[in-house]
Amino acid sequence: MKIADRYRQLTRQSGQLAHTFALQPDGVRIDRAVRLLEKAHAELAEWNERVGEIPQIHLEARLSPVLLHVHTTLDRGRVLYEDVDKSDEASTIWDLEQQIYRLLNDL
Repeated sequence: MKIADRYRQLTRQSGQLAHTFALQPDGVRIDRAVRLLEKAHAELAEWNERVGEIPQIHLEARLSPVLLHVHTTLDRGRVLYEDVDKSDEASTIWDLEQQIYRLLNDL
């Protein structure tokens, strides 16, 4: 799968994750964590259309800072879920973080 396709897949998954967690009942939902997930999705979405237009030689320089920042944002959200013993949600975020790591490694 191309880098651009994988990036777009990450964008879709982050949006679905933010949407799913935002719909959780108030007893489970953590507003700050949801805002962080939404922020991460918005950052990925900014490059979603342009990623296919970036020449291969420039992918690493353009996408690495975005992916690293999104990873940090997701990690902060994951820690918030871990702090309230919501391991399923934290694990789901961790899986997305791992996909970001793999994409970074392939750049």
